[in-house]
Order: sequence, then structure tokens, then C-alpha cells
Amino acid sequence: MKNTLSKLTPLNFSKKENNSSLWSTFVIVCTFLLIIDAIYLFFILQNDFYEFNIERTSNVFGLTFMTIAGALLVFKAGFFIYTLYKYFCYKPVASVSDDKLPTCTVIVPAYNEGKQVYDTLMSLAKSDYPKQKLQLLAIDDGSKDNTWPWIIEAKKVLGDGLSIFRQPENKGKRHALYRGFNEGTGEIFITVDSDSIVKKDTLRNLVSPLATNEKCGAVAGNIRVLNNKKALLPKMLDVSFVLSFEFVRSAESSLNSVLCTPGALAAYRRDAVFACLPEWINQTFMGKPSDIGEDRAMTNMILRQGYHVLFQKNAYAYTNVPEKYSGLYKMFIRWGRSNVRENIAMSKYVFTNFKEESKFGTRLLFLSQSLEIIMCYPFLIFMLLFVVTHPLLFVSSTLFSVFILSTFPVIFYAKKYDISESLWAYTYSVLYTFGLFWITPYAIATANKSGWLTRELPKQKIT
Repeated sequence: MKNTLSKLTPLNFSKKENNSSLWSTFVIVCTFLLIIDAIYLFFILQNDFYEFNIERTSNVFGLTFMTIAGALLVFKAGFFIYTLYKYFCYKPVASVSDDKLPTCTVIVPAYNEGKQVYDTLMSLAKSDYPKQKLQLLAIDDGSKDNTWPWIIEAKKVLGDGLSIFRQPENKGKRHALYRGFNEGTGEIFITVDSDSIVKKDTLRNLVSPLATNEKCGAVAGNIRVLNNKKALLPKMLDVSFVLSFEFVRSAESSLNSVLCTPGALAAYRRDAVFACLPEWINQTFMGKPSDIGEDRAMTNMILRQGYHVLFQKNAYAYTNVPEKYSGLYKMFIRWGRSNVRENIAMSKYVFTNFKEESKFGTRLLFLSQSLEIIMCYPFLIFMLLFVVTHPLLFVSSTLFSVFILSTFPVIFYAKKYDISESLWAYTYSVLYTFGLFWITPYAIATANKSGWLTRELPKQKIT
């Protein structure tokens, strides 16, 4: 074991970080030059755009598309303004005192994670949560690497503070969590990915809404990127995550309806979990067992029970994300398939009397997400026709739109964290527009497919 540990000692990444910094500067400069050129072209070609718009509205198909697109644009603009308002209404729940904190079980499922699971368990053990109220479980889901030896090493260090289990074979994250739910004794369950690191006060802050609000059934943590110094994609995703969590989920939380509690860090009320646990573990889609989207599915089932699902901005977890394009698109495909499946499941109850209080917020969030999914095919067809018939107009107008729409994420991130890092929002938007636009249509077409896709990619897992 000593030899194994020595081999996996963290390396000095200073040279890599310097190279990454140079590449970062180069990529950002290129992105800005591209966008500036597009803005210049956009204004130069205004007459061409005018003629193109007349051409689009001169037939029934074009006029219908433009009418629908215009209505959708108005809805999304109104939805953004409402989201902005709800964001300003949001406040995280303050941490409660030790005597008010409930007992909780922290479940860490791990598969082919190596040394990272050890680091995750050590960060959890350093939490300032009362030790007598904390149960820590690590579950190896039939790993093929040295994950289990690292869990054993953590057990040696933490002793009775950690209970460890090993699945006889790999059954998937959902089954590993299911075992943790059944082994756990806490009033609250906390799930943490085995490639995540938490801050000292994370668990306390995460659990506080459940301790103060009986209607709260689940809480989403605030996810940031752990490996954002090693490659370009993590830098972009860190900016994206800040907008997704600290803006979008803050607004959703103000509506008591966060749509997804992330697998990297989430807390659930025990009663809410066991009320849907049999359905959750046996969930199927088109006759096949669901082995993805376990976090979104659990959130959906808890919302359906009438519970509030909230977000805690002050409960941080730092998680590893893909560093290569192949890992990134596979992660997004998995998320996309999960969104399709759970939006279908949500449609079956969201317009019923599933809770006594106002259901407006939950229904509005559902409609917004569903419209994005439904309209992806018409917009994809339009985009392909546009790029074939008017390539210069397409590039200039698309990049101009990217510049306009990405400015808000840039300002949002810059105000909260770092101005220079905020510029990655532009680069990420360009990448997503031209390199990942196909994800949602593909996810819809293959929603019945199972599989984790990134499980065998070393250091590329995220849930």
C-alpha cells in the first residue's frame, strides 16, 4: 500500500499551469477578435439582414417560424426579468447552532476514483459539523482500480468516524446510493461525489434549511470547479457553473422549486427519501432501468410530494469536470437525456394539485425548460438552412448574439469573483454555440439509451 500511495502523490503542476495560462490568454484574445470581427460584419451587412428578413417572412413557413420565434423570445425575455427579480429576493439560510442541527448521514459513492476519494473523505471529516451527529459512509461500487485501498486507508485514519462498504459488482451510482440510504441512520441524508472537496462549514450550511423549515425536503449545494487551473474547459465551466448555481438556482430557490439537486452536493430529508425510494430505485424509461439522472429523479419525486427544494449559496463543493471535449459532450449528453426523461415525468404531475400552496413557480420553471427542449429541432433546422444559404450572415449574427447574451454572465461572475476569469463566459458561449449545439437534439433522439458514458474515462467523471 505504501508503494501505491507514493506513486499517487500529487505532482508539481507549475509548468503545466504556466502553459495553461499562455493558452488561456491566447484563446481569450482569439475569441475577442472573432467577436469584434462579427460585430463589424453585422453592422456592415445590415442591408443584407434586412433583405434576408423580408425573404424569411415572404412565405407561410418563414412567417410561422418568425412568429413562433418572436413569441418565444418575448417569453424568454420576460422570464429572464422575472428570474432576475427572484434572484434579488434570494437569501441563503444562516447556519443554525449545534443544538438545532439534526443528525445526518453523508454518503460518498465511488467508482474508479483512485486517490481522489481519500481526499474527499478527509475534507468531509474536517467539517465543523458536530461529530456525534455525523455518520460518514463510503461505498465502493465495484471499482476496478485502487479506489478500495484508498477507502481502507481513509478508514485507518478516521476509525469509527467512517463506515465503509463494497458492492460485490458495479451496479451504478443509483444502487450505491440506495445502499447508503438503507445503511444510514441520520435524519438527513447528504450525498457527495467522490471527486468533490467541501469547505469546513459546507455541511452545516447545507443542512440548516432542513433544520429550520419543515416544508423543505431537499437542498442543493453550490458547485464550483476543482480542476479549473489545469485546462481550458474547466475554466469555462467554472464561469458557467457560477451562473447556473448562484443565479439560476438562487431564483429557483426563491420559488421553492430548485429543479435539480446536484449529485456533487445535496441534502435530503429522510422521510422524503423513503417515501419515494422504492419508485426511485426501480425507475424505468421506455421499459429500461434508469441508470442515469438519479439526482434529478430524486429531486422530481420530492417536489411531487409537495416539499420545498431550496439552494444554499453558502454551502460549497469543488468538483472535477472533464478536461477534454470527448468527456464534456458525453457529460452533457447524459444530463440532456436526464432532462428529457424527468421533464416527461414532471409533466404528469406539475399541472395537478400536487401541493396546497402556489404552484405558479414550479409550473413556470417547467414550461421554460420544456420550451427549450421542444424548440431545439426547429431552431436546429433553421440554423442549418441559414448556414448553407447565408454563411457570412449566419456567422456574424450568431457571434453578435453570443456577445450580447454572454455579457450578463461576464458581469455576474466579475462582480462576484474575478474580472479576468469572467471573460471565459464569451469563450464558453462560442464553444457551446458551434461545438455543442447538437447535444439537446441528440439527447432527445437517444433518450431511451442508458449508460454513464464517462465512467471509464480517468479523471473525467462528474455527476
